Amino acid sequence: MINIDDFIEYFSATFKGIEGLQPWEITKNLSEILRLKIEILDGEYMISDGIAIHRTAVVEDRAILKAPVIIGENCFIGANAYLRNGVYLGKGTSVGPGCEVKTTIIFEHTEIAHLNFIGDSIVGSNINFEAGSITANYFNERENKVISVLHNLEIIQTNCEKFGSLVGDNCKIGANAVLTPGTILNPNTVVKRLELIEQLK
Repeated sequence: MINIDDFIEYFSATFKGIEGLQPWEITKNLSEILRLKIEILDGEYMISDGIAIHRTAVVEDRAILKAPVIIGENCFIGANAYLRNGVYLGKGTSVGPGCEVKTTIIFEHTEIAHLNFIGDSIVGSNINFEAGSITANYFNERENKVISVLHNLEIIQTNCEKFGSLVGDNCKIGANAVLTPGTILNPNTVVKRLELIEQLK
């Protein structure tokens, strides 16, 4: 099975109590996980109707936030960004104009440039998604839509129809690249511009 700490250094320290879950189990239950986390946040967060925004974060006009959402210290959310169905942003993370982030955990100092879609994913620290790159989370083209992942040469069945990617710390995703559903990226991976990552056919 997958140990998320092998991919993301601060995972277990940030999300205590769910270390034994697989990435797709976490995204499937992320809304409830975040609602519980919001209950224990300190006074540095402004909390209203399931949305918690650190007092140092900047959220530009026309950004849409749908609970539960946690936006950490010194984060930036650009105009017309859309965060929904459970989103966690770690310290210093930037979500640029016109991006959509759905049911996703993003760790510290990661940049989602602009016009990106990040869905049903767990994304590490110090990652850069260049413009237009996406994590696809659903096999629209397949009759069998259940997602499998490839890890250490083993095929693992998720039994889920919605799961994006596990992206390790320090990865770089080039402009207009696509990570197909179930992509697992080791830390420090570089994905070229326009590249399609398809680990299982």
